[in-house]
Amino acid sequence: MAEGLLKSALQSSTEGNGGVQVASAGVSASPGQAMSQNTSAILRREGASVEGFASQQVNAELLSQSSVIIAMTESHASVLKHYFPEAEVSLICDFIDPKEGLAGADLPDPYGMDIEAYQEVAEVIGLALPGILSKLSA
Repeated sequence: MAEGLLKSALQSSTEGNGGVQVASAGVSASPGQAMSQNTSAILRREGASVEGFASQQVNAELLSQSSVIIAMTESHASVLKHYFPEAEVSLICDFIDPKEGLAGADLPDPYGMDIEAYQEVAEVIGLALPGILSKLSA
C-alpha cells in the first residue's frame, strides 16, 4: 500500500516523479503474491494505480539500488540492519510532522484485518508522504 500511495503522491507533486523509482519489499514476503483485496480497494479509492504489483522479498541487490529505505516497524528495521549493516533505514513514522506525536512509532501491517484497519494505515502513510517527498527532493 505504501508503494502505491508514494507513487501516486510523486505523480501528483509539482515535479512529477523526477525519475524516482519506488519499490517495496518485505522481510518475510512470499515473492510473486498479488496485493490483498483491501489494499487494492484503498489504493483505488485514493486514485493510486494497482497495476503490476507483485510482492518481493528484500535482498542486497534491491537495497544497494536504494537511496532511501523505509521500514514500517522497528523490528523490520532491525532485521534489515542485521542482515544489511550498510543500509541506512528510517521508520515511516519518522517522516510525519513531530506535532502528530508519532515519531518512532511502528505502523503495523494490516494484512488479514478488515478494511478499516487498512484505511487507518493508509491515513498514517498519508501523514508521512510530505516528509518522504521532501527527503526525495533533497
